Amino acid sequence: MSVRERSYRYVGPADLKAAVRPGSGGCRIGSATDFDNWIAERSAAELVEPFTYVVGTDGVLRLAPWRSEHVACAGGGPVLSAGEVSFTRVAGRWAVGDVSNHSTGYCPDISSWSAVAQALHRAALGHPSGFTHEVVFRRCPSCQEHNIVREDDFVCVFCGGDLPEVWNVDPATSGR
Repeated sequence: MSVRERSYRYVGPADLKAAVRPGSGGCRIGSATDFDNWIAERSAAELVEPFTYVVGTDGVLRLAPWRSEHVACAGGGPVLSAGEVSFTRVAGRWAVGDVSNHSTGYCPDISSWSAVAQALHRAALGHPSGFTHEVVFRRCPSCQEHNIVREDDFVCVFCGGDLPEVWNVDPATSGR
């Protein structure tokens, strides 16, 4: 992990984290061979939907079926990024079609893209130059609720308070 990369603790509902069992994390994709083996086991129906992903603090991509909880995919631990990803065939090879940082359990900042790009590179997957769908998360300083900022409107949807321009979702790590 580089000095500039932040890790994200799980900030979602405690009951979801409590349900995570040891060894229940997503499939570890540390190489092109790992990805080829994993994708070969997917059905046509699965490939139509995006997959849940996390990048662990070890920098390795982990994949799980869509609608899986990110905290389960991460085995309950912190991540460098989390979101949803879809794959497509390009010139006979697999590549990333769409990728987001949409994880309401970890609420990663858009700056987490570099960790995602490195993990995708390690798996030899072509990918876009950034998230195809960026989600901006902020915690309201007034009511403490987590928000998704839409259209650069940094106003809390719960209490109408102003939201900060910088990522602050996890109070324990926001100062880093």
